[in-house]
This record gives sequence, structure tokens and C-alpha cells, in this order.
Amino acid sequence: MLLYAGIDEAGYGPMLGPLCLGAVVAEVADADPAEGPPDLWARLSEAICRSPADRRRRIAIADSKKLKGAAGATAHPLRHLERGVLSAAMLEHPCPGEDVELLTRLGVPFDEICRRAPWYRAAPTALPLATSPERAGIDSAKLRRALDRAGVRLFTPIVEVVDEISFNRGCERSGKAHVNFAGAMRLLERIWARHPEGHPRVVVDRLGGRTDYVQPLLRYFPGVDLTVLGQSERVSRYRLDRGGSLLTVSFEQESETRHLPTALASMTAKFVRELFMLRFNRGFATHRPEVKPTAGYVADARRWLEEMTPTLTRL
Repeated sequence: MLLYAGIDEAGYGPMLGPLCLGAVVAEVADADPAEGPPDLWARLSEAICRSPADRRRRIAIADSKKLKGAAGATAHPLRHLERGVLSAAMLEHPCPGEDVELLTRLGVPFDEICRRAPWYRAAPTALPLATSPERAGIDSAKLRRALDRAGVRLFTPIVEVVDEISFNRGCERSGKAHVNFAGAMRLLERIWARHPEGHPRVVVDRLGGRTDYVQPLLRYFPGVDLTVLGQSERVSRYRLDRGGSLLTVSFEQESETRHLPTALASMTAKFVRELFMLRFNRGFATHRPEVKPTAGYVADARRWLEEMTPTLTRL
């Protein structure tokens, strides 16, 4: 049996909105950990694929950047992200009716975030955004059948949300890269705490150009016995031993192209960030409805900040 997990982020580059990090854990019944992770795209091919343009209408699971549609397109730009995320989030639960219901299911402390960032108290977003609850249920059932036949269990994804206040304070204390790394490590700790006897193998999308993670890992997990399994330009891999409880973590370039859990984690982080940005824009639209919404990325964020500065100053 193999516990195979992935972690990825969305929102590290933008100027506005939260940093979101997702984690996905799969339990593969007949996999031998010594042989490395299996190709879950191949095992689950009756239900999933890598491309949103699939003739068999399977569920696309890939790097989130490849699945978000254009904002001006006829179809909803989040339809492919939503389809994959809801299919996974509904394996053990019914379709969420609103964003807060989904966020709670993913382990996001929404009320706590709103205390620091009150603009997220805007009106909720009804879900699903781009389909019907019935269609979402059909997709999730299709995924569940494929998982059962392949001997794979997919746990409900979990998400860390670093709101703007927390992000800025963290940058002031330790720098931007540390904020991102710390968020990934909190997810790693949550995976380890949930599966202390399972020896999870976790793949994290490489954070910047770093290849040596020994000291950051020891700072975040003091007292663990750490073994370096390999460090190269492509993969840095470590085994952590905490009183006999083991976890192996790999930091890999473009890991979402090789590891399905990391790809689904990327999609989940991105979809959650988009849900927060919908509230962000609604929250500030109550003060300046004529200002065009923003996705938060640098060029458009500067436009939004310039237009909103008088209101922000007053608030």
C-alpha cells in the first residue's frame, strides 16, 4: 500500500488576494513504495485525462494554468477547474451549495480569515459555478467508479489559505519565499498527522530555484531525523523520521505534469483562490461598483489600486 500525495500553490505572484496551497492524498492499494509512484492518469483513464478538450468528456486533471479559460470566453472560465475539484470533493459528500460549504470541507478556517481580511465577508458564491449539482454528481460518481476499479482511494483535498494580512506580516518577518514554504510545510504536517503510520510519500512543486532543503526542513520539523535521499537540479528528496513515524518528501520541478496528486492540488488551490477573488471584488464593489473587477495579477492590480486609492484611503 502506498500513500501518495502532492502539494502545490496558487497566488504566489499576484499583488492582490490570498496565497492558496492545496494538498491531495491518494491511497493506492497494490502499489509498492519501493517502485516509485504509479501513473494515476493511466490507472484512472476511464474517468480522467490531461486535456480539457477530450472527445470522451472525461474529467481533466492537469496543471491549473492549463485549465483556466479566458475571461471573455462564452463558457465559464473556471468550468474545468471546478469540474475536477468538485469531483474529488464530492466523493464522500454531497454537492456544496455555496463557497463557504466547500471551503469548510477543504479545511479552510473562513471566519478566522475574515477577521483579518473583512472584505471577504461579501455575499457568498452559489455553487456550482458552471454546471448543475446533478451533473457534478454524475462526474463524481464516474470518478468514484474508476477509483474503486483501480484500487485507489482519494481523500478530500485540503487547502491552506494565507490571507493578505498574514502574507504581508510573514514577508516582513522572514521574506516571501519563507511564507510560501511555511504554507507547504503546514500542509505536510497535516498529511503526516492524519497518516502517522502510513509513511506518506509527498511531492511538492519546487519552491523557487532551491535544491537544498535540509535546513528549512529541520527548522520547521525540529528534532526529526532527516536523511537526504538525493539532491539534484530536478528532484530533492528527503526522509523524515519522528519517533518511528516516517514521511518522505520530494521537491520536484514541474511536478504537476508527472504526479496526479500534485496536479489536482494545483487545481484545488487555484479554484479556492478564484472563489476568494470573487468575494474580494464583490466586497469592494459595494464601495465603488464602477471599478472593473481584478484577478489580482500585477499589471491589472496596479490599475485597480490606482482607481481604488481614494476609497481605500477613506476606508
